[in-house]
Amino acid sequence: MLAIFLQTLPFFLIIGLGYGAGRTRFFSEEATAYLTKFVFYFALSAMLFRFSANLSLAEIIDWRFIGAYLWATGFVYLVATMVALLRRISIEEAAVEAQCAVIGNVGFLGIPMLVLLMGEAAIASVMLVLAVDLIVFGSLIVILVTGSRDGRMSLGILKTVGMGLLKNPMIVSIVLGLSWSALQIPIPAPMNDFLSILGGAATPGALFAIGASLASKSAERPFVAGWLSFCKLVLHPGVVALSALWLFPVEPYAASVMIAAAALPVAGNVYILAQHYGVAPQRVSASILISTALAVLSVSLVIGWVSPLAGL
Repeated sequence: MLAIFLQTLPFFLIIGLGYGAGRTRFFSEEATAYLTKFVFYFALSAMLFRFSANLSLAEIIDWRFIGAYLWATGFVYLVATMVALLRRISIEEAAVEAQCAVIGNVGFLGIPMLVLLMGEAAIASVMLVLAVDLIVFGSLIVILVTGSRDGRMSLGILKTVGMGLLKNPMIVSIVLGLSWSALQIPIPAPMNDFLSILGGAATPGALFAIGASLASKSAERPFVAGWLSFCKLVLHPGVVALSALWLFPVEPYAASVMIAAAALPVAGNVYILAQHYGVAPQRVSASILISTALAVLSVSLVIGWVSPLAGL
């Protein structure tokens, strides 16, 4: 377990470095925003395109995997929603809290960390988790928040969801990469080098950006944020493990990657959505801060637990 902790520690140290830079104002909020844009639209997209261009759709699509992850994530989503509604808060706030409970930082933290720790073979499973999070649950929060405000479903809501997916560079880069792979065209050496160099900036850039963005967040309403952090770091990977290992038995290596991805802390894009809609941004902020701090130990424990299953 100590060996796993020491392997994951450098990732969180870079997050800590970014946090220090943001906290001391050496890195301003504006600088953090631009770094995040660079990683999101360029570096991470290059990494995802390069990975997916070397995979076939048949290698990625695993309906049993999708079913196991979707069932488990949906279950935790419902638990978080029910607890929120029992506290007599609005559907909008319940949707945001449920999003905190199940959406981990797969893009900025999961892709670079899990691929390095569990091998490049993990990328197919990580991309499936990312796709389900973005397409299913990323759409669900928009539908619930806007639908509850309008009091009904409308074509405008569906258009917003569709445009959001089409504009997401992670989805676009995966689709383009798989399309390139389907055409069976080898990536020219200069293009491959370009993608490797640009994609290489994704790992340190994303981790530093996570830390710098955390510096502007506060731990308000810690009790609720603590509950949501528990859901994300403990309940979600636990239910995913039950689903992937027993209810919908998934191939052991893929199951281990799914469980590790489910153990990641709350994603920063949940805060962006909460801020955009004006729904409990401080609560989300606290959940991200607390879950990321606790993830230094919890993620190591989960990866250490699934490593024998993955044959590592």
